[in-house]
Amino acid sequence: MQTNNRKAITAAIAGNAMEWYDFTIFALMTPVIKNLFFPADPKLPGHDVNALLLTTALFGAGFVMRPIGGLVLGYYGDRKGRKAAMTLGMTLMALAVAMLALTPTYATVGIAAPLIVLVARLLQGFSVGGEFGTSTAYLIEAAPPGRKGFYGSWQIAGQLMANVLGATLGAALTLMFTPEQLEAGAWRIPFVVGLAIMPILLYMRSTVVEPDALTKDRAAARKLAFSEDLKSPGRNYLIGMGMVVASAVSFYITFGYTVTYAKDVLKLPLLQSFLVQMIAAIVMVIVVPIAGAVSDRYARKPLLLVSLIAYFVSLYPLYSWVIAGPSIAKLLVTQVVIGFFSAFFLGVYCTTLVELFPVRVRSTSLSIVNNLAVLISGGFAQFFVTWLIALTGSPLAPVLYAMLGVGIGLISVIAMQPMDAVTEVGSVNRNRTSP
Repeated sequence: MQTNNRKAITAAIAGNAMEWYDFTIFALMTPVIKNLFFPADPKLPGHDVNALLLTTALFGAGFVMRPIGGLVLGYYGDRKGRKAAMTLGMTLMALAVAMLALTPTYATVGIAAPLIVLVARLLQGFSVGGEFGTSTAYLIEAAPPGRKGFYGSWQIAGQLMANVLGATLGAALTLMFTPEQLEAGAWRIPFVVGLAIMPILLYMRSTVVEPDALTKDRAAARKLAFSEDLKSPGRNYLIGMGMVVASAVSFYITFGYTVTYAKDVLKLPLLQSFLVQMIAAIVMVIVVPIAGAVSDRYARKPLLLVSLIAYFVSLYPLYSWVIAGPSIAKLLVTQVVIGFFSAFFLGVYCTTLVELFPVRVRSTSLSIVNNLAVLISGGFAQFFVTWLIALTGSPLAPVLYAMLGVGIGLISVIAMQPMDAVTEVGSVNRNRTSP
């Protein structure tokens, strides 16, 4: 049983990391991809900004499918099992990555190039949309007693590992290849790497065992209306969405936008910007599981409040300091400090979010909460802040956006019931579905 448990956790974490790697590598390659799929005419005013806007919009297009993918794969995971949903989602991701790795550029096939990438991004969005709900539920349901916080934190750690791998490859590529070589085809290497690993992860996921909690709940599923049970968490949907907003701005603005922001706004070197991203992500990978383990010993709500307050308070002064005199050293200090506070919140919030919902509808509920919130606050965030910077001329636009998201998360945590009450609600729902 212990061996099966380790195998299950490894499959969930590794698969989750690779899904997010494939999804986020597009964001990290934005400075290169924008020239290949949206070539700008230097004669037109604002040509470079327009190309960047179109590319970030293409990145955001993947989020349009996330709520649909979340509903479909989340419901599939609640009815047919977490394993089936995780395996199907990864299969779709493999197809999308293959399209990205092989797509010809605008210079070769014209308008067909960005359209093919658009289809691939929509497939990626559909797959990732179901990944959070199914794999997060799986991790926590497979955790031994008293370790749910630690196990749940690895959902976030997996995403950060993807960030580390993406930033490492990005830094390596910019070091090994000239800008001309990158545009000639070296930019495809990260996608090929992801595609090569997919078969191993697909096999791992297809051989895991369903958690006992889900197996027991599914035995009683036929006795109750799924739609009625889905309504039971009530206000927890709004509370969960608020926390996801804080998480989304962390991934898609505070860190996902770092390389583009450093290169195009702060005018810092691309290679060093990738290294900053990589170091900050490594710090976060270390902090997240520690925070998860701490949340198994102490109440989660106070931990969330302290980390979010520190996160919110540090954003403006640190970024103002960087903007006043941009340098890689300042950017590194800023990203590491903010990353620490963000990581502590992320390490605690994932398990907290799962515990807001009963087992039988957990995958679907998590998918609804996560994907709606991310679509609103994260999907087109890079597009909006790029547009705001161009409109206002202020490099602080991303910071204000991030502060708004963190503030919403803080309000949601304040409104959350004490964790013992939340757990009690979950227990009531589980008892109601017991045979």
